[in-house]
Amino acid sequence: MTLTLRRVTVRIPLGPGRVVHAVTEADLVVRRGTVHGLIGESGSGKSMVAATITGLLPARAEMSGAVTLELADRTLHTAQLWRSRGHTVALVPQSAMTYFTPVRRIGPQLAETIRHLGTEYTPAQLITRVGLEEVVLRRYPHELSGGMAQRAAMAFALAGDPALIIADEPTSALDAARSSAILELLGAFAADGGRVLLVTHDLTALRESGICNDLSVMYAARLVESGPATTVLAGPAHRYTADLLAALPENGLRSLPFPTPELVNLPDEFRYGDRSSAPVRGGVR
Repeated sequence: MTLTLRRVTVRIPLGPGRVVHAVTEADLVVRRGTVHGLIGESGSGKSMVAATITGLLPARAEMSGAVTLELADRTLHTAQLWRSRGHTVALVPQSAMTYFTPVRRIGPQLAETIRHLGTEYTPAQLITRVGLEEVVLRRYPHELSGGMAQRAAMAFALAGDPALIIADEPTSALDAARSSAILELLGAFAADGGRVLLVTHDLTALRESGICNDLSVMYAARLVESGPATTVLAGPAHRYTADLLAALPENGLRSLPFPTPELVNLPDEFRYGDRSSAPVRGGVR
């Protein structure tokens, strides 16, 4: 029972002669009961993969390939999966504080979400499930810390009893302790039989937590490596993965040897290490 992406390609027209190569021929499998990490530099296309699965692509986006989610009693294909957003697939967004309506308390917002999704949970059940006290339900979003807001966003994601959670940079801007707490929540969801796609650039937290069963690496809109997390982290097969790990502080903080390319009008033949055929951010090669 898996989430599967087969040769998924996403292109976003910007105007005459300009197209964002957001995702190119992506193959990805997220198994039941596991956390699958998706790593890579900012601008590599990770969030576009998340948007493809959840059906939150820009209106002009053009997608090819297939996304399927195999469940015990049925298999959902791309359009069906998009229509089940909130129920079968849920999103934990990167900036939880901007995810909430700022002028309403957390409790009524969560209650409204539960009503819309038609589940039997109470706001108190969900908020305590993510390790927060019920008093949080009476607070406005601006009264929450970053870690509390991420936990609250997790409660909203759980409201529809999803089979799959897409967590897009859920530890962004959090300290180590709060990052660990969020990752533990995602790990517990997977351990209960769920599936998690964890999109992150926080490799240090990912390595220290040991949360990921599998790991995929993205560069310039392509998935360049996938495998068991321990294998990818200990002995990467792709040069980009090795260079990305070498850039971590604990590994010497070495700069990546090649600049990050722009995804606008990216040549289809572009690969890591190609200095000549791709536009580079800021116009500098």
